[in-house]
Amino acid sequence: MLGLVGKLLPFLRPYAGLVALALAQVLIMTGFELLKPWPLKVVIDHVLGDKPFPWGDVPKLPLLLGACVAIVLATAGAGLLRLWHNNTSIGVGQSMVNDLRAALYAHLQRLSLAFHGRQKVGDLMYRVTSDTFAVQTIVMNGFMPMLSALILLGGMLWILLPMDPVLTLLSLTIVPALFVLILVLNRRIGEMAAEVRDADARVYSVVHWAMSSMKVVQAFTKEEEEHRRFVAASRDSLGKARRLYNWQTFYSCAVDSIVAAGTAVVVYAGARAVMDGRLTLGQLIVFISYLAQLYVPINQITQSWSLIIGAKIGAKRVFEVLDTDPDLQDGWRDFPPEGARGEVEWRGVGFRYRPEMPVLHRVDLRVAPGMKVAVVGPTGAGKSTLLGLVPRFFDPSEGAVLIDGVDVREYRIKSLRRQVSMVLQPPLVFPISVRENIAYGRPEASLEEVKAAARLARIDGLIESLPQGYDTIIGEAGATLSEGEKQRLTIARALLRDAPILILDEPTSALDVETEAAVMAGIERLTEGRTTFIIAHRLSTVRRCDLILVLKDGVIAEQGTLDELLRRQGVFAEYYATQFAETA
Repeated sequence: MLGLVGKLLPFLRPYAGLVALALAQVLIMTGFELLKPWPLKVVIDHVLGDKPFPWGDVPKLPLLLGACVAIVLATAGAGLLRLWHNNTSIGVGQSMVNDLRAALYAHLQRLSLAFHGRQKVGDLMYRVTSDTFAVQTIVMNGFMPMLSALILLGGMLWILLPMDPVLTLLSLTIVPALFVLILVLNRRIGEMAAEVRDADARVYSVVHWAMSSMKVVQAFTKEEEEHRRFVAASRDSLGKARRLYNWQTFYSCAVDSIVAAGTAVVVYAGARAVMDGRLTLGQLIVFISYLAQLYVPINQITQSWSLIIGAKIGAKRVFEVLDTDPDLQDGWRDFPPEGARGEVEWRGVGFRYRPEMPVLHRVDLRVAPGMKVAVVGPTGAGKSTLLGLVPRFFDPSEGAVLIDGVDVREYRIKSLRRQVSMVLQPPLVFPISVRENIAYGRPEASLEEVKAAARLARIDGLIESLPQGYDTIIGEAGATLSEGEKQRLTIARALLRDAPILILDEPTSALDVETEAAVMAGIERLTEGRTTFIIAHRLSTVRRCDLILVLKDGVIAEQGTLDELLRRQGVFAEYYATQFAETA
């Protein structure tokens, strides 16, 4: 727990002033709580009884009215302070949650695609949106109420011990039993809280997968099967939550029973003390009033500790990610203001996602600035992985990738990726305006520059026919666009980026032949003087390239121009016959 608290302290430090204010509020609230029983003692001993009022001879009616006013003021004051304190503590807690979310989200963006490929998106979403609340629960809903309870408990003991030491010590006999209960039940409750969070994260994962794959689900009529999968995950999550709730309820009942037993013992002993003349009736009322409140802070301590134990699981899940060292360490070098020349080299490059899963083997290749290179090969040959090493989506397991003769690991990641424009598969668009989608890589671009990129990608006519033109909001995941339209939009995005290195992953795969010809004409103008890599499955794309790489089983099986490779009658010729013949 101490290690976890140490990790949370940096998120608390910016709000030290507000925390100090919350502690001051706790002290004042404690004073109001301690005042509450005393007006009742005045009424019983000095108004209804014959005991003289210690601060002078005050008529009974004004004394009664004063006591009644004091009851209202003490209660109202405590309530208003509690409202102020809750607003302060909730504000601090939510600010800490927001800071922790921001840190976790930023860290996730720094982790490589290899890390994200190993994780479930729904589980990461749950950690960002739900597990981060643990910092508020631990600090503001856990430790702060415990501190408040300890201060109140100390104040009550300071008043009660002089009044009747024996009765006070008798009231504390239940404390060992309460702490034994904490030790016995909290471990089990913590384990069950972890199971609930894991089950909730699985529900997020199932929902995320189903929503992002709705077209496939409906195309293969798997709605009922996916519904059953969701219901099973939901039922498991709710069942675990119910068991946790039952244990927590049992825990509360056990605490209440122990407190009731202690109260009964004190009431019996106190009544005997009044009968023997050692206490006045008013003192007994004050004692019983404090006794009822005495068990409140003890109960608060146990309940707060239970909250902390449950929230600790969520906090550990957050810091599991935050403690994950980024696969990609940022470099120290920036590209010159004019950008990269565009020379790209793979030098003895090997890559594996896992030790037992090699993807690339000893790749050696040098591409001169301005060349257009087609990368072809069967699915799983390593085409996307080979090109993903250029912008450092991953780092090679062995060897090095160089741009302009410098290992890309020496460049700052942001500086490196500004040198690369990409059209990826599947085409990704965002639920923002058309203009913002195209300008995603260059948000400072003018509307005229956005329109010029759209014209080159042959999507300007469609955009101008939309209700708000370039300000039209696109539906979630581009639901309002066809696959071909989404692909042309992402091509416009890459064109606007205007980087010296282009990576096009099947840029025309979703386009008809006529549109493809128009789009490729625009890309042709862009690629002049720029180093371009195209993962190609169409002959029309391959023909335009200066060099063709044939990847097979993670190695470059062949390379050359189209005519050279066809004359060799090797791997490419065979691939050409099966993949390209019908588009020739």
